[in-house]
Amino acid sequence: MTNAAPAGPPGLEVPEAAVGAEVGPLIFLIAGEPSGDLLGARLMAALKSQCGERVRFAGIGGAAMAVQGLESTVPIGDLTVMGLVEVLPYLPRIIGHMRRTAALVRLLRPDVLVTIDSPNFSLEVAKRVAGQGIPLVHYVAPSVWAWKPRRAKRMAGYLDRLLTLLPFEPPYFERHGLASTFVGHPAVEAAEAGGDPAAFRQSQGIPQDAPLICVLPGSRRSEVRRLLPVFGQTLGRLAAEFPALHAVAPTVPGVAGEVAAAAKSWPVPTAVLGDPAAKYQAFAAAGAAVAASGTVAVELAVAGVPTVIAYRLSPLSGFLAPLLLKIRYVSLPNILLDREVQPECLQRDCNAENLAKALARLLRDPAARAAQKEGARAAVAKLGGGGAETPSQRAARCILEVIQTGARARMS
Repeated sequence: MTNAAPAGPPGLEVPEAAVGAEVGPLIFLIAGEPSGDLLGARLMAALKSQCGERVRFAGIGGAAMAVQGLESTVPIGDLTVMGLVEVLPYLPRIIGHMRRTAALVRLLRPDVLVTIDSPNFSLEVAKRVAGQGIPLVHYVAPSVWAWKPRRAKRMAGYLDRLLTLLPFEPPYFERHGLASTFVGHPAVEAAEAGGDPAAFRQSQGIPQDAPLICVLPGSRRSEVRRLLPVFGQTLGRLAAEFPALHAVAPTVPGVAGEVAAAAKSWPVPTAVLGDPAAKYQAFAAAGAAVAASGTVAVELAVAGVPTVIAYRLSPLSGFLAPLLLKIRYVSLPNILLDREVQPECLQRDCNAENLAKALARLLRDPAARAAQKEGARAAVAKLGGGGAETPSQRAARCILEVIQTGARARMS
C-alpha cells in the first residue's frame, strides 16, 4: 500500500517519487542551470550506488537529472539567467519559483536538502526552510574569494555542510563555523572518457584531415545571444587561413534552437550536437576550442583540448563587474595556477580579431598546444582527479553522513 500524496503548494505538484511505501532517504535536490544539472546527475548516480535503489529524489533539475530519475518541479530554463542587470525582467517569475519550492520542501520534509550551485536561487530557498529540522547542504561554494566575501559568514548562519570543488575554498567558510569539505571537481569524471576521433569525424561527415574547432557559446540564453555572432565572425576569419576548416557546436536543450539557427549562417560547415555524451567525442576530435567561461573550461582542460575562453556581459554589467571582482582571471585552470593557461578574451577584447588570432596560433603551433596541455594537466591535478573515490562519490558520502547525523540528532 502506498501513502497518499500530500497536497502541494499552488502551482506545484508533489512528485510521485517523493511519497510511497519505499524505505529509504528522500533527498531534495535543486540545480538551477545546465552545469549544475550535470553535477546533480553524477551525484544522484553516486548516491544510488552507495545506498541502492532505496534512495528517492525530488526537486529541480534538467535533462541529465531526469535520466537519473528526477521529476523536476520547475523547468530549469526558467532559472538560467546570467548577469547583474539581465535578471531583472525575470525576477517576479523566479521569486515565485523560490516561494513555491520552499513550501514544497517544508511539506515533504526530506532527509536532506541539497542545493547545487546557482546560489542566488538555491541559497534563497535554503534560507526559507532553515530552522525546520531539515539538514541543509550546499554543493559548489560561491566564489567568495572573487567577490562578496561576506556571503561566507551569512551562509554559516543557516547551512549545515558545504561541499567545495576547489581545494583552497574550505578555509573561507570554516573560519565562520561552517563545516566544509573539498570533494573535487566532477568535471574530471566525464571528459577523461573521450572517444574515437576518427569514428566521430566519420559520423559527422568531417574529413579526417580537416582542421576542427569546437565552439561552445554557453548554456544560458543571455550569454549565447551575445557570443554567437562573434563566434560566427571568428570562424569567418579563420576560414581565410584554414580553407578546409570545420566546426562542431555541442549544446544543451535550452539553447539548442538558437545555436542551430545561428550555425546555418556560419561560413564553415558546422555540426550542432544536442547529445551530452557527444560533447566529449567532439572534444577528442577537435584541434582547438573557443568556449564561454564556465565549467566547460575545466572539461576542456581535462580532455586536453587547447582552448580560448570568451565572455561578454551587457554593457552595464560589464561596467560593474571590474568594480566588484577580486580576481585576475575567469577560467578555473587559470585561477588555480595564477597564470593564463587558457587565453581569455573578455568584454571589449572578446572580438573576432582577437579570438581568431589566438585560435589560429593553437591550430598551427605545436609548441603552443603542448604548453597549454601541460598547464591544463597541472590544473586538473588540483581538482581531485585520481584516487579511490571520484568527486561525485566523495560528495555522495558526505551527504549520507549528514543524513545519518541528522537522524541521530532527532533520536537523541
